Amino acid sequence: MQIKELPPEFLDAKQVLQKIEQHGYQAYFVGGCVRDTLLHKELHDVDLATSAYPAEIKQIFPITIDTGIEHGTITVRYDRKSFEITTFRTESGYQDYRRPDQVTFVRSLKEDLQRRDFTINALAMTATGDVIDLFSGLRDLDQRLIKAVGDPEQRFQEDALRLMRAVRFGSQLDFCIEKQTLVAMYHKAALLEKISIERINAEFSKMMLGQTPMHGLEQMIKTKILQHIPVLSAYEPQLQQLISHVPAVRLKTNVEVWTLLAVALRLNSTKLKHLLRTWKNSNQLLNETVIATQAAQTMCQRELTAWELYQTGWVLLQQSAHVALLYRSTISLARLQKQYQKLPIKKRGELHINGKSLLKAGFTPGPNLGQVLEQLEKSVVAGELPNDTVALLKAAQKLNPKED
Repeated sequence: MQIKELPPEFLDAKQVLQKIEQHGYQAYFVGGCVRDTLLHKELHDVDLATSAYPAEIKQIFPITIDTGIEHGTITVRYDRKSFEITTFRTESGYQDYRRPDQVTFVRSLKEDLQRRDFTINALAMTATGDVIDLFSGLRDLDQRLIKAVGDPEQRFQEDALRLMRAVRFGSQLDFCIEKQTLVAMYHKAALLEKISIERINAEFSKMMLGQTPMHGLEQMIKTKILQHIPVLSAYEPQLQQLISHVPAVRLKTNVEVWTLLAVALRLNSTKLKHLLRTWKNSNQLLNETVIATQAAQTMCQRELTAWELYQTGWVLLQQSAHVALLYRSTISLARLQKQYQKLPIKKRGELHINGKSLLKAGFTPGPNLGQVLEQLEKSVVAGELPNDTVALLKAAQKLNPKED
């Protein structure tokens, strides 16, 4: 099979491949970039693999960086651009169920491809667009299957993160997992406990942002993967209910992912923070998810007050409404936007008074100053006070009269 018109992302890298070939070595595009080109999807990375060893690549290109030379990866600077090139290799060991103990450089494309996880990722392509398929990856793409290369149990034994990658690709591509691969996942599910939560989280998030996240969750339950994942393992019944309630949902952000889970699992803010911290999420994501969850849980019951709209902010309001709509169909995003736009101010910086102006007016520094400002802020948002400096100063003096 030949791809006659390569996407523009390949054009610069094509020159690098051809230069390697001119020196007598093999060079190919490999992995996800080939898969996504065949599926007409947006490309993120263009991976290059070659029979040339790292030292030989350095002889071909004058400017190189030892990015991961112990694994055969070198960054080449060519025509003012950077390209990562990896030497064909075999791997062995995997004592930590994630990284190989030993990497051996080889000249064989087949040996390199057969160490890869799934057949749809074990495709190679020449600079002229000819696709090399040694493990029936094209057939599996056509049949929309996630299938391990070779022995599936061995593939998962080598790298247990592949358990999560299988459900992630299934969700992202809307593919099914091939039967024997699925059985092997069930047998090897416990190995996921050997993998860091950061790695699991990255794959889980991509799965939840895929085309069929509920199908991904269903596969995690079916293969017993869920039983070996921190915190979420205790919520299998609630996740089953979520799958039944919203079998088809498309989430747009990680905030929406965790907000949906928080609403479905009925987590209060303490339990939600525990979940997010255990999964090593950033403080920003934690804070935004807590705010969005509070808004979504409230929207499932009633309309938000002006203060709740203000505290949530428009960006998080949209995300929390997307989740709440799954539970309460009467929510109107247009109405929500109209209510938000009517707010006199959208953030504290728009308030026509601040700590400095209160100090100038004779207020004493201290915690009470912040309390006064917050009360003024609430009054303006509620429409009880105009956002006017004189009116706000008068109100502040009533809230905290100066001592004689």
